[in-house]
Amino acid sequence: MADEERRSGEAADGEGPEGRRPETGFGVEEGRLTLRERKKLRTRQRISGEATLLFIRRGFDHVTVAEVARAAEVSTMTVFNYFPRKEDLFLDRIPEAGELIVRAVRERGADESPLAALRRLVLGLLAERHPLAGVGEGFEHFWRTVLDSPALRARGREAVEEMEGTLAALLAEAAGGDADRPGHEARLGAGLIVAAIRVAYLEAVARQLGGDPVDEVAVEQPEVLRCTFEALERALPGFA
Repeated sequence: MADEERRSGEAADGEGPEGRRPETGFGVEEGRLTLRERKKLRTRQRISGEATLLFIRRGFDHVTVAEVARAAEVSTMTVFNYFPRKEDLFLDRIPEAGELIVRAVRERGADESPLAALRRLVLGLLAERHPLAGVGEGFEHFWRTVLDSPALRARGREAVEEMEGTLAALLAEAAGGDADRPGHEARLGAGLIVAAIRVAYLEAVARQLGGDPVDEVAVEQPEVLRCTFEALERALPGFA
């Protein structure tokens, strides 16, 4: 999942893979990387971009990793060096989502609660039309590809569990507890927060798949998120 979603309408029409994404979203600008790191970054982008085009055109389950490697002009081993699982070629922003959550909570202001930091994060992503916000032109092609693949849907469920675990550790840490062994309150809080954000996110996705104009969804989604976080603040005063 990358800025390739923004051009997935082109991919669906069979046009070429111009306009590679300028970044991976891992919180570091390309200009700050070493030459070797930039080369690795661009190889990763090329592999993911070619994979995304193939998956959207033909369906995830009908494309092999070997075909992705040929399209990206690398070896199959190189593909697996960058993406341990085939699913990660398409859902390639899962690590970025985890990093953004970690940074938002750990780097929040002295007077900012974990919930407030997460609210700021998700509203900021939406304002930027970031792919992780789930609202943008061409995203319906990405989500139809996910919905058509049991393997991608399963990986998505795993990602939700991973985010819950990451957030539970962060909430425990924020409360002065053991991040390696989050208690019930932290685990419950993480589960409720991830579930609530997921509901709001999937509502926006469903609207776009149903044909609602993207700009309309983008204008109305902030209020959905505000209501979501207000409910979370009432349910989880210890993290608000």
